[in-house]
Amino acid sequence: MAPFSLMTAGVSWLAKSFNVFSCTSSLARCTSVLPATYITPVKCLSAQASGPPKRPLNGYMRYVLQQQPVVTRQYPEIKSVDIIRKIAQQWRTMSPEQKQPFEEASQRAREQFKVDFQRYQAQLTPAQVKQQALEKRERMAKRKAIRKKRELTNLGKPKRPRSPFNIFMSEHFEEARGATTPAKMKSLLEDWRNLFSHQKQVYTQLAEDDKIRYKNEMKSWEDHMVEIGREDLIREQTQSARKKPAAKVSAAKKKTAAKTAAAKKGTKKTKDKAVKNVTATGKSKTTRKTTKSSTTKTF
Repeated sequence: MAPFSLMTAGVSWLAKSFNVFSCTSSLARCTSVLPATYITPVKCLSAQASGPPKRPLNGYMRYVLQQQPVVTRQYPEIKSVDIIRKIAQQWRTMSPEQKQPFEEASQRAREQFKVDFQRYQAQLTPAQVKQQALEKRERMAKRKAIRKKRELTNLGKPKRPRSPFNIFMSEHFEEARGATTPAKMKSLLEDWRNLFSHQKQVYTQLAEDDKIRYKNEMKSWEDHMVEIGREDLIREQTQSARKKPAAKVSAAKKKTAAKTAAAKKGTKKTKDKAVKNVTATGKSKTTRKTTKSSTTKTF
């Protein structure tokens, strides 16, 4: 039975090779006839009945997929990032007429995507629709977190302090046992657990120093964020710490204003009392003079 199975496997392999060769040769004949501008490589993807249709590529991405193997053959020594940069530069220098075939293909793909997506949505149950909405919210939250992290990195936010084990791992990662990263991590964790207390104390002290570094850098960074008007990026504990002195200052100002108002009110009362006293004294003197004059006239 074994020779028969080997012979069957060999025949199937030859058949597959012949099919690939025939497809490749036919593709080569087609590409030799058509101009290079209108050649758009098509990926043969298996249709997934349970999954949603994939979004179509725009004109630029179609051009990238077409030109990437060509540029790779021309410059085999450069990196993939530089290849993409060269293709992007070519795209920027192309005329609208040269971009038109890629844009039209993208437009047709978008229209077909709308039809396929509506057909897919009509087949879903309410539970599947709810699950899709939940997955979409999770994706949006993840993208938002990634964008915020990228923004904080661009604004120069300091890196968080490292733990003692992280410092130990960064120092001994190269010579760690294991061929893969998880294997090295596992061996480093075992070595860390086998260290004595006085050996771990060195990395604990380095971690404490790193905490001080992080605290000082964060204070400077948050002060700079306040200066440029980005208070929304400041930590909540820092905001509350900033609000407390401001509240104390406002309370002190209110207290001082109340004292000043009370003092002004007391001064006004004193002045009114003094005016009343002066008025009463004047009235009493006038009464005395009138009494004396009437007495003199009587005699």
